[in-house]
Amino acid sequence: MRCLIQFCSCSSSTASVTNTTSLITFNNIIRASLEKGSPRKALLDYQTIFSSTSVLPDFQTISHALEACKILSDDRTVVQFHARMLKSGFDSYPSLLTSLISIYVSHKQLVDYACCLLDEIPKWGFSLFSVNLVIAGYLKAGKFDSANRLFRQSPYRDVVSWNSMITGCVRHGSLKEAVTLFRRMLSSGIEPDGFTFASVLTACGRLGAISNGKWVHSLMTERQIELNYILNSALIDMYSRCGRIETAKEVFESVKREHISVWNSMITGLAMNGLAWEVIEIFTRLKREDIKADSITFVGILSACSHCGLVEQGRQFFNSMRKNYSIEPEIEHYGAMVDLLGRAGLLEEAREMIQTMPMKPDVVVWRSLLSASRIHGKPEIGELAAGKMSSDLRSGDYVLLSNIYSSAKRWDNAERMREGMRKNGFRKNQGLSWIEVKGVIHQFKAGDRSVPESDMIYKVLERVNARIKLDGYVPAIELVLMDVSEEEKEGNLNCHSEKLATAYGVLKTSPGTEIRISKNLRTCCDCHCWLKMVSRLLNRALKENGKILPQFQAEAYSPHIQQMASGQSILAFCPWELRSSPFFSWIGGSTGARHQYVCLKSFL
Repeated sequence: MRCLIQFCSCSSSTASVTNTTSLITFNNIIRASLEKGSPRKALLDYQTIFSSTSVLPDFQTISHALEACKILSDDRTVVQFHARMLKSGFDSYPSLLTSLISIYVSHKQLVDYACCLLDEIPKWGFSLFSVNLVIAGYLKAGKFDSANRLFRQSPYRDVVSWNSMITGCVRHGSLKEAVTLFRRMLSSGIEPDGFTFASVLTACGRLGAISNGKWVHSLMTERQIELNYILNSALIDMYSRCGRIETAKEVFESVKREHISVWNSMITGLAMNGLAWEVIEIFTRLKREDIKADSITFVGILSACSHCGLVEQGRQFFNSMRKNYSIEPEIEHYGAMVDLLGRAGLLEEAREMIQTMPMKPDVVVWRSLLSASRIHGKPEIGELAAGKMSSDLRSGDYVLLSNIYSSAKRWDNAERMREGMRKNGFRKNQGLSWIEVKGVIHQFKAGDRSVPESDMIYKVLERVNARIKLDGYVPAIELVLMDVSEEEKEGNLNCHSEKLATAYGVLKTSPGTEIRISKNLRTCCDCHCWLKMVSRLLNRALKENGKILPQFQAEAYSPHIQQMASGQSILAFCPWELRSSPFFSWIGGSTGARHQYVCLKSFL
C-alpha cells in the first residue's frame, strides 16, 4: 500500500493556511476529517499542514494522527508515523506510547514492536495497562510463549493480567497450566472475577477434572460470585464434559434461563454425551417457554443427530431452520450435515451437499469429508477432499490422508504424504491424555516414561493386557499404519497415552473407583475396545472426556462403549449375545476379539 503520509495536493480546507494560522485551527482541521470518517484525509492534512508551515505539532495533533492510523489499520503507515513521532520528540509521552502500543497489538505482524516500546515506558512511569495490552496482543497473534514470558517478567499483575493468561492457556490448549495459573493467582492475593471463573471452568471441563471443577464451583459459591448467563453456561458445559450430565441438568434447572446461551450449553452438553432424544426434548421446552432459538442452537441439535446417527431427524431439523424459524443455514450447519452424512456412510450425498452449498465450503467442511473417507475406506473421496484444501492442509490432514493410503496398502502414496509434511515443516500433533487423581492432574504422552512410577505403570499394563487377552481381546494391529512386523505394531498400540493413564489410575486408586481419562486427540478403535475390556475386567467405570468425549461405563453385564465421534452412527462394541436384538444391525468388525461394531437403527 502506498504511504499515506506524503506530499499531495491540498484540499480546500488546508489550501489557505498560512504560517500565522494558529495550531488550534490546524488541530480542528485534522479532527474534522476524523469526525467525517476520513482518516486517510486526516493524515494527508497532517502532512500538508506541517510540511508547509513553521508550526510544530503538539500532543493533541499527534493524538488525532494516531487515531487516524488506528482506523486505517495499515502496517506501513503505523511504522512510518512512529518514526515521525521519534523525530519530533513525542516518544517521551507515556500516554502517546500507550496509544501506539494499542495500535501495534492490533496488528499481528507488529506485536513485537509493541513489546519493544514497553522498554521505553519505565523511563517515564510503569504502565500496567500497556503491559496487559501487549500480553493480549501476543495471545491474539498466537504467540503464547511470548505472552507468557512477558507475564512472568512483569513486576506487577492485576486481575486483567491473570485473566488474559488463563484464557490464553485455554485457547492454546495448555489446560493443566490454566488450572495451575488459577491456583497461583489465588495464592498471590488477586481476587478472581466472573471472567476468571468462566475460563477455569472451561479448562476443567476439557480436562475432565471433575474434582477441580467442583472445587472451582464451590469457590464461586463461597465468594458469592454473581451468576450470569456466561457462568451458568460454563458450569453446565463443565459438568457435561466431565460426564456428570445429571449435575449439569440440576444446574440448568436451578438457574435463570432467559438467555439462549444457557439453553445452547445444555443442548451441546447432551449432544456430547450422546443423548440426542433429550436434546430434542430440551428444544421442545425451549419453544414452549418462548425462548427464541438461534443458529448456535441448531448447530448443537445437528451435532447431536450426527453423534447418534439420527440421519432423518437431522435432515428434518436442517430443513426446518429456514422454513419454520427464519434462520438461514450458515456454513457451520452445512458442515454439521456433511459430518452427519459422512459418519453414516453416505459419502456421495455428503459430497453432493458440499457441491450445492450456497457458499464456498471451507476447510472444516472438506476436513469432515476427509475424515469420513478414512473411516469408510474411500481413498478416492479422501483425495478429492484433500485436493480442495491443498493450500490449507494442516499436519492432521497429512496424517489422515497418509493413513487412508496406508489402509489401502498404497505405501508409496502414504510415504509421499509424510514427505509432504516434512517438506512443509509440519509435525504430527502429540497425543496427550490426562487423569485426575485426588485433585491432582497428571499428563501422559505415548510411550511416556517421565513419571516416577513408570516401571510400575508398565507392569500394571502388562498384567492387564495378559488378562484381557484371555477374555478374547486381540490388538487391532491393522490400525498401526506402518510397514513393520506384527510384534512392533502391537508394541506401538500398548504405549498409547490413554492406556498409560488408565494403568496409572489402576495403580493409584482403590478398587471400584471411577477412572476418568481426558484426551486432546481422537481415540483409536483399539483403545476403545481395550478400555471396554478393562472396564469389564475391573468392574469399574472407565470414562474418557476430552475433545471427542466418548464415555465408558462399567455395567453388571458386558459394557457397551459408545464412540461419540466415530463414523458409524452410534458405534458400540457389543457382546455377541446382543446380536439378535431388534435394536441393532451388524455392520462388520473383528470377530477374533469377540465383539462387533453395531449401529443403532433409526427407529429408536
